[in-house]
Amino acid sequence: MKKIEIAKTDKLKDIVIDACLDIKAHDVVVLDLKNIHEAVADYFVICHGDSSTQVSAIANNVLNKVKSLTGDIAISKEGLRNGEWALVDYGDVVAHIFFREKRFYYQLEELWSDAKITQIKEEEFLKQQ
Repeated sequence: MKKIEIAKTDKLKDIVIDACLDIKAHDVVVLDLKNIHEAVADYFVICHGDSSTQVSAIANNVLNKVKSLTGDIAISKEGLRNGEWALVDYGDVVAHIFFREKRFYYQLEELWSDAKITQIKEEEFLKQQ
């Protein structure tokens, strides 16, 4: 993979994180899947909201912010209406936005436990931007 592609993927990941934090997503984590052969993406950004309305708002903010800052359009988007688990897929970066109970039920962090997992602390993340 070329350095330019890595930089673009990292920038996209950071935009997705920022979009989640804009809508007060809880427990934002990043799973770095680059060294896992079976992985379908380089990064999963995982978070949850307290209501189906918040889940949908976070997902829509990801879509809008990525499009406005990069021009990229999601390859796939699922679950925006039901608000229990929304998925926004950009190929190398996939956002999983859960309703709290669904996140604990599916435990994606456990499924991909061999990934490097980074807990995002809002204050530290925003300082880096």
